[in-house]
Amino acid sequence: MTAEKIYIKPATIDEAISMAYAHKDDFCYVAGGTDVLVNKYQGNKECSCLIDITDITELKSIHADAGNVKIGALVRLDDLKNHKVLAENFPGLLIAAHEVASPMLRKTATLGGNILCENRCSFYNQSEWWREAVGYCLKCEGDVCIATGGKKACFSKFVSDTVPVMISAGATIEICDIEGTEIVGLETIYTGDGIKPRNLKDTAIIKNIILPLGNDYKIVFKKLRPRQAVDFTSLTTAVSLDKDNNIRIVIGGVDPKPVLICGTAGDAKEGFIKKALAKTRVVDNDFYSRKYRREMLALFIEQSLDELLK
Repeated sequence: MTAEKIYIKPATIDEAISMAYAHKDDFCYVAGGTDVLVNKYQGNKECSCLIDITDITELKSIHADAGNVKIGALVRLDDLKNHKVLAENFPGLLIAAHEVASPMLRKTATLGGNILCENRCSFYNQSEWWREAVGYCLKCEGDVCIATGGKKACFSKFVSDTVPVMISAGATIEICDIEGTEIVGLETIYTGDGIKPRNLKDTAIIKNIILPLGNDYKIVFKKLRPRQAVDFTSLTTAVSLDKDNNIRIVIGGVDPKPVLICGTAGDAKEGFIKKALAKTRVVDNDFYSRKYRREMLALFIEQSLDELLK
């Protein structure tokens, strides 16, 4: 028997979380819908209850004070460019947001949605009949990772473009759930497990992304993908330099989570590259080969450091 389809549109965070707990075994939040609804169409996401949070106004503002800028999770990617403080202090974030998908999708997709974008793999993000024909993988209740042939770990890749930039700028996020609100480092919500890539409760809602002001971050963003628009990343790097000459390198598209490498401007480029290649778990689950993506990772880091330190 087919489950009844339920659509709920709460007006507040508390109401949304309450409704989520009422349907916690079979629901998902939806905002821009550019990731959730595509996955539902492909059969990669199943739920009978949709909780549409787009009417929650407290998730839509950008507020700056002396110490931080807070970006509501429902701020659309295309709207980030209209905020003066972001343009002056975090131009790398605006560049990254502009590299997501296409102009039409950026007018719908939200920053919070990009943080929670589901991990991808060329053997998983296909239609239901395609996955059935080739054989189900670990991420869709099969017994083997088709990309590696292993039976223990899924290496679906983390593909957000904005997250590497925000982590490189020391971002934290404000998370709401029924127990209350907490603020954690953005990088801490990612597990490195391709099947369950985030350690957030399903009922939790990201309220704000918080970027610290006053560190004078310079950030170089680079992205590799087959086409200049639409395609998800095959490799993303964000390399930052702050006023104290600290370097933060954040890598996406080549591991189930964003990979963070820290150092200083005095460290050798070769050391950063060696650490990056050692920490990223690149497998052949992408348009480009594992070998090519590793080569481009080394090149992106070298070019980014040269640009920052010239």
